Amino acid sequence: MRIHFHDTLDHDKLPVLPAEWEAASALAGDIGAGHEVSFHIDWAAVRDEVEVVVAPPYRLKQIDLSAAPKLKLVQSTWAGMDGLYPFDMIPPHAILMNNRGVHGKRAGEFCAMAILMLTNKMPLFTTQQREQKWQREIGSLASAKKLTVVGLGAIGTEAARWGKKFGMHVTGVRHGEAQHDDCDVTVPFERIDEVIPHADILLLACPLTPKTKNLLSRPRLMAMPPGAGVINVGRGGLVEQEALCDALEENRLGGAVLDVFAEEPIPAGDRIWTTKNVVITPHMSADDPERYNADTLAIFFENLTAYLAGKAPPTAVDRAKGY
Repeated sequence: MRIHFHDTLDHDKLPVLPAEWEAASALAGDIGAGHEVSFHIDWAAVRDEVEVVVAPPYRLKQIDLSAAPKLKLVQSTWAGMDGLYPFDMIPPHAILMNNRGVHGKRAGEFCAMAILMLTNKMPLFTTQQREQKWQREIGSLASAKKLTVVGLGAIGTEAARWGKKFGMHVTGVRHGEAQHDDCDVTVPFERIDEVIPHADILLLACPLTPKTKNLLSRPRLMAMPPGAGVINVGRGGLVEQEALCDALEENRLGGAVLDVFAEEPIPAGDRIWTTKNVVITPHMSADDPERYNADTLAIFFENLTAYLAGKAPPTAVDRAKGY
């Protein structure tokens, strides 16, 4: 097939390199052979013949995919699809795929760290360090806490698994009624308000869609137990950020570990920078430069194998659901 990787090489967001493609195609065996492949060149030079485009969402938005008459597959190198919503720039006949599953192990370890940071009051101590304030506070065992994980994809599954390893009571919130092996209790999204008042730590790992925007709203923050903690590794838009800042400043919540934000990069002077009891990381929880592209390409070849066999690609995006 005619495959085009559309990106540039002058940034730190892990563009796929030709050597990485060669390694992945060799591992893929017969399905990886015989393709005509181009890397990071002008779209106009390839669009008439290209059948498959591989790119991150923000690069896909920069090109006119409808101008590619032979386009069959669009492989995003990111899992989150909110940047492409409502998908009107993806031709209806082309199958859109993401790389969900790539982030699970790496982000799961980040979630484990964040859970332990909250149970050991590290966000509080970070604030006290800035204030040059020495005041002893005592944490507690993770096993004494209840963890609620919203979204049970690859990242949420790993977070729930770590929670069980720590001996926590784990509640999962997901689409549908199916139970989950790493959760003590699993409820559908429609019942989230039943479990939030019991969540000592609320961990957000779900996609951002019109249905999940501001999922953690001011009323839901008010419903959380006093001193509870929040972890967000999903998208900043899942949280009503001003309400979260209020809850932290007013000591209704005990702390937050946040990797994603309402606006990224966070602007200078934004309130979140100085809100107390927050640990901020710059949207890095899920990326592993040593494995990211290799794992993404492995998923691509799984998708391609299914497509050529006349089956649905495993990570095909449901445009109605938004992920």
